[in-house]
Amino acid sequence: MTTTHCPYCSLQCGMRVSRRGPAVPEVSEWEEFPVNRGALCRKGWSAAGLYAGRERLTTPLLRDRATGEFTPVSWDEALDTIATRLLALKATHGPDTVGVFGGGGLTNEKAYQLGKFARVALGTSQIDYNGRWCMSSAASAGTRAFGLDRGLPFPLADIEEADVVVLVGSNMAETMPPAARHLDAVRERGGKVVVIDPRRTATADRADVFVQPVPGGDLALALGVLHLLVAGGLVDEDYIAARTSGWEAVRDSAGAWWPERVERMTGVQASEVRALAALLGGASRVMVLTARGAEQHATGSDTVLAWINVALALGMPGKRGAGYGCLTGQGNGQGGREHGQKADQLPGYRMIDDPAARSHVAGVWGVAPDSLPGKGRSAYELLDALGQADGPSALLVFGSNIVVSAPNATHVTSRLEALDLLVVADIVLSETAAIADVVLPVTQWAEETGTMTNLEGRVILRQRAVSPPSGVRSDLDVIAGLASRLGSPIPFSVEPEEIFSELGRASAGGKADYAGITYDRIVTEHGVFWPCPTVSHPGTPHMFVDSFAHPDGLARFLVVEHRGPAEVPDADYPVHLTTGRVLAQYQSGAQTRRVRDLPDTGPFVELHPMLAGRIGAVDGSLVNVATRRGTMSAPARVVTTIRPDTIFVPFHWVGANRLTNDALDPASRMPEFKVCAATVSSAFEQVVPRPSREPEVLDV
Repeated sequence: MTTTHCPYCSLQCGMRVSRRGPAVPEVSEWEEFPVNRGALCRKGWSAAGLYAGRERLTTPLLRDRATGEFTPVSWDEALDTIATRLLALKATHGPDTVGVFGGGGLTNEKAYQLGKFARVALGTSQIDYNGRWCMSSAASAGTRAFGLDRGLPFPLADIEEADVVVLVGSNMAETMPPAARHLDAVRERGGKVVVIDPRRTATADRADVFVQPVPGGDLALALGVLHLLVAGGLVDEDYIAARTSGWEAVRDSAGAWWPERVERMTGVQASEVRALAALLGGASRVMVLTARGAEQHATGSDTVLAWINVALALGMPGKRGAGYGCLTGQGNGQGGREHGQKADQLPGYRMIDDPAARSHVAGVWGVAPDSLPGKGRSAYELLDALGQADGPSALLVFGSNIVVSAPNATHVTSRLEALDLLVVADIVLSETAAIADVVLPVTQWAEETGTMTNLEGRVILRQRAVSPPSGVRSDLDVIAGLASRLGSPIPFSVEPEEIFSELGRASAGGKADYAGITYDRIVTEHGVFWPCPTVSHPGTPHMFVDSFAHPDGLARFLVVEHRGPAEVPDADYPVHLTTGRVLAQYQSGAQTRRVRDLPDTGPFVELHPMLAGRIGAVDGSLVNVATRRGTMSAPARVVTTIRPDTIFVPFHWVGANRLTNDALDPASRMPEFKVCAATVSSAFEQVVPRPSREPEVLDV
């Protein structure tokens, strides 16, 4: 029996995995791990189900473009083919003709090696990852306001100490069920939970206050709350004077956001805005937590900054049981953005255009600083450039299912198909792997050892519990094999612990400093919080207690303005479309849709009875949804829990992201997944029987 961690969300819940003979591995409780104390959601309990699937890839595949058929080949043939074609493309077009696309589910070791591989073995600047689509707006805002981005600057359990918890765009009860128990604990001790969401979700059902703005209205709501805090004399003037800068300009900018104006912009009644401000202003410990609902907008980083301004005005960041945090989404969304997968960063959260950072990391790698490429394109911009005259003509994909997950997915798929070479490393033939020229079968979570960094900044260790199928290799083996064939000037290790030790040296002195973290410490201490600069350092569970990470130690108030969505409803597209997750599925569904024990009801369109009545739809009947980018059809789910001017589509299946907008946040380069203009109509089809809706209860 091996202690390890769940393969899905950023909680990285602890679990035990055992295997007796050839049977499917079994998952059981690991009660000592502090994040979940043995509790798991249905995805965690059924995580081993993928091992029983017949769709698991066990041999490399080459695709014939003329016929579309795949042929199994040896590993040597597959890697030789990739290397030969990459070398030819580089010789003709230069190193930036090769792109690399990573994932927020890769271990820290893989993310680190992937960034190193791109910049040293390939010499390309064209690397980014799908975490750019998840947490980048919060990361940008946190860096600007606090000088440092760590999803939660405190342990998750601190939620229970708050007097008021405000969830902005989070459906915690369905996206990370074990964490939702902390909300119940807040209420049991007399605290209040506030949920801000265009849909009344399972999380809103367990809240004291539910605020339902129009999609894209979170920023204006925050400005209105700040206006009332100032007008009511509810700000912490002593804290502001001692620990922040920039307050006067932010205070003045909030002056124009009286409640009635907020009501016109958000659909939230002025009385509700006043009540929310009074609740926050009267509490000793307020915790504001944002998630994708607030962040996946073309104004996402400004929205997060607006809520950080509220938290700072109340004097909360750095206080125990209070402050601001981001509920990171992907399993290693935090660590994945710290150590080199992003186009603009080197390990340790160092910026790639910083000469000192380049010198330090190059020294650890054993290469010349000027040999490292500069800043590349962000995730969507990288995909949009594929096959273009000045863009990559080859792409290597690790840990991402782009065809399902990218915004404006039809366009992105056309860019993938325009490549001279597409290589995908995956465990199954995902929608993206299905159009690849070369598919490489790689190990999954319980078949490999490596570290992850959860939403708290706690570095944890996934330990290998079972052997992979014959013919399957680790991503680390793939990277090393390609690096050797490409004539890399330095060798690439395949040993996770050795790579993690090097990662520690590369991150030493950086903002995300892992230098003092070792595998042994992680096991003994049930995870170590970064920054942890030395082996004698205890780690940093609580950040910003005495100072913030800017050179002067002060947090920054930053002026932001409400601009609204990049695309607003009009006569042709009269409703808002928003997207999100459901309880039983995860991300693009490449894993969860193949687990027999997880209910897969397929996509649906959630709409209000008033809207359904106008278009002649009933519960279970097919409806058509269209935006300026694409169309899809799915059964209607008629509910009273969504705004009448809004429809919701889950993004786990092909279709949803054919609709979504690729407008980008100017600071974070986050696409606007969470709102666009749409039209919905009845397909006039026979009513389709619909399975019962999943129970909206905590599933542990």
